[in-house]
Amino acid sequence: MSLSVQQPAISPAAGDRGPAGGGSPEGFLAELTRFLAATAAEYDRSGNFPWANFQYLHERGLLAFTVPREQGGGGAGLGEARQVVSAVARGEPSTALILVMQYLHQRTLQHSASWPEHLRRRVVQEAVRDGALINSFRVEPELGTPARGGLPATLARRTPDGWIIDGSKIYSTGSVGITWYLVWARSDDPEPLVGAWLVRKDSPGIRIVEDWDHLGMRATCSHRVDFTDVRVPLDHAVNVSPWLAPVAELNADGALWMAVLLSSLYDGVAQAARDWLVAWLQTRRPSNLGATLASLPRFQELVGRIDTLLFANRNLLDSAAAGQVPPGHAGQIKQLVTGNAIRAVELAVEAAGNPGLSRRYPLERHYRDVLCARVHTPQDDVVFGGIGKAALHTTEGAKA
Repeated sequence: MSLSVQQPAISPAAGDRGPAGGGSPEGFLAELTRFLAATAAEYDRSGNFPWANFQYLHERGLLAFTVPREQGGGGAGLGEARQVVSAVARGEPSTALILVMQYLHQRTLQHSASWPEHLRRRVVQEAVRDGALINSFRVEPELGTPARGGLPATLARRTPDGWIIDGSKIYSTGSVGITWYLVWARSDDPEPLVGAWLVRKDSPGIRIVEDWDHLGMRATCSHRVDFTDVRVPLDHAVNVSPWLAPVAELNADGALWMAVLLSSLYDGVAQAARDWLVAWLQTRRPSNLGATLASLPRFQELVGRIDTLLFANRNLLDSAAAGQVPPGHAGQIKQLVTGNAIRAVELAVEAAGNPGLSRRYPLERHYRDVLCARVHTPQDDVVFGGIGKAALHTTEGAKA
């Protein structure tokens, strides 16, 4: 699927090239990458939230790109969203990760029966009008990732006037720039409700502890967020269910969207690394060689290996986005694409030698960023374990 030249949501501002300005969709996406790449090293070093990037994306309608058109958004499907995420990630991947979460939650909003209509409408309207961002905050200092089970320590206490939330979240991607927090918590009922409470960032009692100092994806500002007596209305328990009868937060379609968009992000990082390496090999001319490094068979083979890995990624992601891969393979998509992306960047670093690890060049930043793919849910052991268990269970059943 490709971006339609009729997409109103990606109409660029006056003077920019793009679908509505007579340019091609490819040119519009390339311009996204160029703009974001210009300040990527600065954000990596400072760890500051990329406010200017999100203003740029908002002006082009891309922060409400997956909101239905009848609600003022771009009405984008998975294939179109994937193209935008990839282009953004090639420029500045921390921005892309926050954008992925925006798209996933916009998608979930349209299919969730538990959200009050007035809250759904408010979140969507603020995204369209103001570029308001939303993300889930789930991981806790003691529990770690909830994907591996357990009850949250974050507590939502019920009062006649609403809920009072207390707790801490870590790895809170986008913390300082997100308008709406979906806080994973449990109620104080004897049989607790567990799920997401919608909290606005400017609510009294919220404190952001700026402790994010990671190897890569540094501009995500994934800081710790503390909640102390934070009050929200009763209807802001937007996606909760009894602990003993949990409701799945992601259906199969949502899991596929997550796998494709998240994988497209890290594939985009690998593409940026590949492009830098090719340009460097084409211009690097050692005096003892009398020609560029691009003329040597060793480097030609290595670039061929990289391009083959990225060829596999592109075809798998495009097929999945087009509905040609069953959603049940979402975990495998994530594992295969991100594994290929990491290997591609490793090969680029190997080819470049010392320049590949120098902060003078962007390749070392791409390497640090792409390694972060490994920590996203589902992790490799969960993917492979689930596949193996299903295969062995099927085999045993057949023998029985």
